[in-house]
Amino acid sequence: MNNLQALFGNIDIYLFDQLLKCTYNQCHKILDVGCGGGRNIVYFLQQRHDVYGIDPNPDAIVAVRELSVMLTGKDTASNFSVGSAETMPFEANTFDLVICSAVLHFAQSKQHFEAMLTGIWQVLKPGGYLFARLASNIGIESLVQPLGNNRYLLPDGSERFLVSEQDLMHYTQKLNGYLHEPIKTTNVQNLRCMTTWCLQKL
Repeated sequence: MNNLQALFGNIDIYLFDQLLKCTYNQCHKILDVGCGGGRNIVYFLQQRHDVYGIDPNPDAIVAVRELSVMLTGKDTASNFSVGSAETMPFEANTFDLVICSAVLHFAQSKQHFEAMLTGIWQVLKPGGYLFARLASNIGIESLVQPLGNNRYLLPDGSERFLVSEQDLMHYTQKLNGYLHEPIKTTNVQNLRCMTTWCLQKL
């Protein structure tokens, strides 16, 4: 294993970009919503940040607890629990950074999406950061097929809740957030698009 992989793991490349820019240098208490096996928190665990995670998959929580112990040498099992964004098991204004990568596009409706987003936003401290990656229709508006409830069939055959750039700007304003990075979208051969949404809570 090379040094970069050992230090950062299989981190989302756009989250890695924020680390290189030192955006989160003052973020000490971190939550990964939909943490899976912990691929986006390897660096934070090794740097001894206070890291938490939730995921609806119990097997993922077992895996991330094992990863945390391996990387920190501490019993941090209680920091990771089965849970979801819309039923957040934390107090308001708790975290300096919330990571939410490839989660929000599993919303079943606009109401579900907003409940997830509200749950995430509430646990952020004022001045805290949200790093979100989610599917969007940006650049493939004419290629996706509406299924109802803001869900769409993508050209790659998957079904996702999709947002537009207008939606993201609307929610940024509604949350009283600050877009500290321009919205960036990766188009994968017109099969799907993933958008990076980086906010700071004012």
